[in-house]
Amino acid sequence: MKSMLSIDPAQQSERENYKLLIGSIVPRPIALVTTLSPEGVLNAAPFSYFNIVSSKPPLVSIAIQRRGGKPKDTARNAMTEGAFVVHITDTSYLEQMNQTAANLPPEASEVALAELTQVASEAIAVPGLAEARIRMECVLEQALPLGETSESPTTDLLLGRIVRFHIDASLYHEGRIDIVALDPVSRLAGSDYARLGEVISLPRPD
Repeated sequence: MKSMLSIDPAQQSERENYKLLIGSIVPRPIALVTTLSPEGVLNAAPFSYFNIVSSKPPLVSIAIQRRGGKPKDTARNAMTEGAFVVHITDTSYLEQMNQTAANLPPEASEVALAELTQVASEAIAVPGLAEARIRMECVLEQALPLGETSESPTTDLLLGRIVRFHIDASLYHEGRIDIVALDPVSRLAGSDYARLGEVISLPRPD
């Protein structure tokens, strides 16, 4: 019989719970998100608290932890401008994606720091990044402040409705994505990332 530990998160610090979460919920897809500040600065930052919400309409979620009780640049810009672009991280620009995690002031652009190439969007004002082989233009459907109390939120949960997909033609086959050719990168814990490993196919039961 397995020897199991029972841990009450209420008896642990935020950092202790964080380590258990990021070490257990793996691998996590990485959204490199661009937003535009009211001053016109193009911000970019990676987030692994990211997933699909719905396909009708197509919705994605990004949970952004606050810093010192205040929304980070990505959340603030998305809520102010009402739009953002999600880029799927792959090995072709992994190092540049990692550079965008630098803690820069709001007036500085991570896009410039990482020497990424901005490209105009079609349906929203926020530019995307040409290096990404899949990107999604999103309008902000809803922003939910979350935390232990409504008076002191610790997280901003953004729900984005996709209004345009941009996909490298070499990855697109009869309406499906060639996941092996994409070579996506996922987040683990600490400084660790993972590439796509063995693919296991199992038919769904009736």
